[in-house]
Amino acid sequence: MTITVRPGSTVMFTGDSITDCQRLESEDGLGFGYPLRVAGEWGLRHPDRPVTWLNTGIGGNKVADLEARWRTDVLDARPDVVSILAGVNDMGWHTMDPEGYVISAEEFEAGYDRLLAPLAEAGTELILIEPFLLPIHGTVEAGGGGVLIGEKEREEWRTDLDPKIQVVRKLARRYGAHLLASDGMFAELAAAGGPEHWAADGVHPTPAGHAALAAAWLRLVT
Repeated sequence: MTITVRPGSTVMFTGDSITDCQRLESEDGLGFGYPLRVAGEWGLRHPDRPVTWLNTGIGGNKVADLEARWRTDVLDARPDVVSILAGVNDMGWHTMDPEGYVISAEEFEAGYDRLLAPLAEAGTELILIEPFLLPIHGTVEAGGGGVLIGEKEREEWRTDLDPKIQVVRKLARRYGAHLLASDGMFAELAAAGGPEHWAADGVHPTPAGHAALAAAWLRLVT
């Protein structure tokens, strides 16, 4: 089953920096990433079905940050379709300092569930995009600066992230949402073309990575 996007629908993308992509600096408010690519391809394919596209992603956001602004930035817009990509900032790279608070999978699930419940009650169509991590060593941009990581850190992050990916999958089943299995998708792409081609730092997609996300997203709608 796919989501039927009707003429005049409002589709909202939200999440963290992967969705944000400097949206406030772009004329259309969509940024330069996969939301822009989705909107452009949709307009090319369906000129007879105009859609209002919105992007409320904010770089660095965790699920708790989304929850704090959910009413104003998402619910009040009354979107017909909401696409969420969140979770990578709830991973260990934001808790490396001694005073860092480790977000458990249970806490992540509870917060994410609180995002979805009012949307489901309103009959909103949901697309949940898994957080993902590609196996690259080097520097990852985090909180306005770079974090240098190696094999050990990647393994720790993967151990932290995997249960949260499972949470997103579980919530998709619970709410009848459409799941974009991006972690598995990028793993397959990286095996064939190298991870750097898709996300230079393992987290933030390259243009090819954003194109892959957009293509996968568009397979969920008609």
